[in-house]
Amino acid sequence: MAANSVVLILGAGPRVGASVAASFAKNSYKVAIASRSGTGGKTPEGFLSLKADLAKPECIPDLFDAVKKEFSASPNIVVYNGATLTPPPKEDSLLSVPYEALASDLNTNTVSPYVAAQEAIKGWQTLPKEAKKTFIYTGNKSNVHLMPIPITMTLGVGKSASAYWIGLADTMYSAQGYRFFYADQRNEDGSPAGFGLDGPAHGEFYTLLAEGGEVPWHATFVKGQGYVDFK
Repeated sequence: MAANSVVLILGAGPRVGASVAASFAKNSYKVAIASRSGTGGKTPEGFLSLKADLAKPECIPDLFDAVKKEFSASPNIVVYNGATLTPPPKEDSLLSVPYEALASDLNTNTVSPYVAAQEAIKGWQTLPKEAKKTFIYTGNKSNVHLMPIPITMTLGVGKSASAYWIGLADTMYSAQGYRFFYADQRNEDGSPAGFGLDGPAHGEFYTLLAEGGEVPWHATFVKGQGYVDFK
């Protein structure tokens, strides 16, 4: 890890977000976390805690400004871990979700991470050439697998849309040393991790992605094994 490396984690929930923060801190990164419960101060672990509503993309640039002000450098690693869904009001009626709810969920699942990627690149352009520059999005299998479960519809739409621009961004920017990953935990048989989603496994894998390596943008991984190609 280069000196003065900074990670910004957007969506610092108690499972994946907290584990990712702890893993980067263990690897000597300066850590900033953003969530609805952010305080504007420091956590007991010494992380910069920022308040953010990820359903409002307009809040994203201020988070990057706050990180730069605190650490005198833009984050070279950005992790987007925010996610939301709206269950259909009619349990078995997929298209009963109001369009306003779909639009709001798309803000959290797709638009805000897109703005975060824009801000990341602006910051990366100010960093030393040798600094690792990586954007990691917490995804799932919905970009390659239709799950006939109405409750997951708005989440799946957002994850799928984000996978497209993340894959394209990695293709277009990797020559400049900018990497974009759609990280997707699977079971050993390739099925979705589902309720078996493991925080420490994400933390370990994300810190490895941040340090480089021959992993494609669709970064499918298995706990205890790292990257596994399920194509």
